[in-house]
Amino acid sequence: MTGHEFLHSPGPTHIPDRVLAAMHRQPLDLVDRRLKEIAHSCFADLADVFRTRGRVFIYAANGHGGWEAALANICVPGDAVLIPEVGHFSHNWADHARALGLEVVSIQGDWRHAIDPEDIERALRHDTERRIKAVLAVQVDTGTAVASDVQAVRAAIDAAGHPALLVADTIASLAAMPFEMDAWGVDVAIAASQKALMCPPGLAILAVNEKAMRTAASLPLQHRYWDWKTRMAEENYRSFCGTMPEQLLFGLRAALDIIKEEGLPAIFARHRRLAGAVHRAVDVWAEAGALSFNAAVPEQRAVTVTAIRTGEGIDADLIRSHTRETLGVSVAGGLGLLSGHAFRIGHLGDLNEPMILGCLAALEVAFIQLKVPHAPGGVRAAVEFLAGTAPA
Repeated sequence: MTGHEFLHSPGPTHIPDRVLAAMHRQPLDLVDRRLKEIAHSCFADLADVFRTRGRVFIYAANGHGGWEAALANICVPGDAVLIPEVGHFSHNWADHARALGLEVVSIQGDWRHAIDPEDIERALRHDTERRIKAVLAVQVDTGTAVASDVQAVRAAIDAAGHPALLVADTIASLAAMPFEMDAWGVDVAIAASQKALMCPPGLAILAVNEKAMRTAASLPLQHRYWDWKTRMAEENYRSFCGTMPEQLLFGLRAALDIIKEEGLPAIFARHRRLAGAVHRAVDVWAEAGALSFNAAVPEQRAVTVTAIRTGEGIDADLIRSHTRETLGVSVAGGLGLLSGHAFRIGHLGDLNEPMILGCLAALEVAFIQLKVPHAPGGVRAAVEFLAGTAPA
């Protein structure tokens, strides 16, 4: 296929050329002063992105590894955790907790609505023995494109007078939408390199406040690799529990420079703008009745990914494969309960208006070629939105 292929998965995402170039170098000796400076600057700048004064840990792992790292440090087998299920990834996080020997108290959801803080408060008030050690909340569930209010979850925990830690999955949200770890009372936050941080997959990143660190210090050592206590040394070898993933750190350093240069407020505004264009297009396409938003409430639709449900008799996976193989544009498929019944447009990280419009135009071409019922004019609506001429 000639020309550039477009990647509109919600992870991995498009990697900036500066990040790719930064990784294209020889490794440094593990005790090289320059390597230590790069690592320490990444820790410091990531804390700024999380908006925390807490400690940052970086693992050679993916987001699932980040889930396990958090649970392995604040829980021991037999502890209970509360998980409001808003989609595929909150469901999978519950599976990780069970595999670690934890009791999962699940709040079932329909995968179309955000976390209900009242459900959190009710469940915690019911826990009179205070067995629930942590509430595990996903800010944006990538599988359902539903965004939840993390600050409201903390308010619910406080209203219940419960000592549970608040652990937030920001994998599909950090550096794309507001997240205020300290101001919102989040105890542990989890991110990964392959989404709005604009790096290859391979780094799980945790931010941990003092309350969570005290909890970890009070527990017996369970897992050497995940353990925060053994990673608090100055030496690079110990802070990474072995050889540092150098090339990924070189890329992360470049990505953090890009984030600094644009600035978080401008990044958040860009993501709102691009998401608005996608949402306008879907609004129009959906008028024919065969396509619809998975996130039922407009205010709960993520600015990083949009999940589009397909009607009876429409093969979502065929739309996805046709768009990728014929038009060179990759969008993601449905997961879990949405498998085969939805496709997802990722719009986070290193993206701009022409890239979004190219993705939307390719999808509209695919709809026509595959005879998918849709109201025409979705791309035009996105153009008008971006041009500032769309009707109110």
